[in-house]
Amino acid sequence: MNKFDVEGNLIEEVNEAYGGGDNAPVKEEYYSLDRIKELKCQYNLIFGKRSNGKTYAVLYEGVKNYVEKHKQMAYLRRYREDFVGKRGQVLFNSLVSNGAISQLTDGKWDTVKYLSSQWFLAKKDPQTEKLVCDSVPFCYGFSLGQMEHDKSTAYPDVTTVVFDEFISRIGYIPNEFVMFMNVLSTIIRQRDDVRIYMLGNTVNKYCPYFAEMGLGHIEEMEPGKIDVYGYGDSKLRVAVERTKNHNVEGRKSDVYFAFNNPNLQMITGGAWELDLHPHLPREYSDEEIIYKFFICFNDQIVQCEVLEFDDCSFIYCHRKTTPIRHPEEDLIFSEEYDPRPNHIRNIRRTDNKAARKIGEYFRNDRVYYQDNDIGEIVRNYLIFCKSDTL
Repeated sequence: MNKFDVEGNLIEEVNEAYGGGDNAPVKEEYYSLDRIKELKCQYNLIFGKRSNGKTYAVLYEGVKNYVEKHKQMAYLRRYREDFVGKRGQVLFNSLVSNGAISQLTDGKWDTVKYLSSQWFLAKKDPQTEKLVCDSVPFCYGFSLGQMEHDKSTAYPDVTTVVFDEFISRIGYIPNEFVMFMNVLSTIIRQRDDVRIYMLGNTVNKYCPYFAEMGLGHIEEMEPGKIDVYGYGDSKLRVAVERTKNHNVEGRKSDVYFAFNNPNLQMITGGAWELDLHPHLPREYSDEEIIYKFFICFNDQIVQCEVLEFDDCSFIYCHRKTTPIRHPEEDLIFSEEYDPRPNHIRNIRRTDNKAARKIGEYFRNDRVYYQDNDIGEIVRNYLIFCKSDTL
């Protein structure tokens, strides 16, 4: 386990062996909260391969707290559509089907009823065959997209917040981190007894939450590692866990995802999901470079060159590891606000002639990349542009 300060500097490194070391086969099939709970951090980011029990573990913890301590849980998603109707009704199905609800409540309840963004413990009355529900919900549903509707309501008994699928493959809401903080403010109010769990799959390493929370070592984390971040004199601490590759010998279900597609490694092995982006189709020299511009996104700089040959023209994007030499003159695309005319925030919304011409290259699929990581940076910038509306 490593500990970092607010600047991302390593302040403590603790070598620990869990189950025979990091490279040893992990016999447990599903994730457990035991290790990260011991750290008692306010925020707990947990990410890794799909379907390894992250959500189940936190939902189980929430139900357990309600049964034992009468404390409630908040389930948070980006959009309300992610938990309404059928999606809401089946959220706790795994705890129902394996008997966890019945076990935790000593048989008083054995199922869950969803109603109006609330979840209730329930059980069918053998006499009337009707579903009898608890009088108080053990969990409330929240969405970032409708946070304004919840500001006037108090939730004094909520001590567990679950933000599920916080890492997105298809984009984020504008100013999403601020919206997330507003939802937490509504729930927490003046208390300090709330634990926040943020759960995600390895679908996109360029997640704005990492930068907003100062988590600078996400990419280098190995499965099974936990990093803890501190923030100056504040008592705030954030624990980040990349889950172990549980059952590394393979599950029975892995046979369904054995196609020769690198993207499927995220499902079966926990690797970061990357699209297969087109690479440089031919060699070039400085003579073919007719224009240069830059894309700055997620603290990364991508140098882009418009190349012109006798028979074609395209853009090639590659890493830039040194600062931009002429930030007052070069065309720079960035999500940051900058009043200088050569700095463009949104490539889809600009009157700059060069920027509009560059946009045509993207629309006509005439852009190539040094590698898939560079392609992902540019893809995420373009997703930001699409979601950044007036």
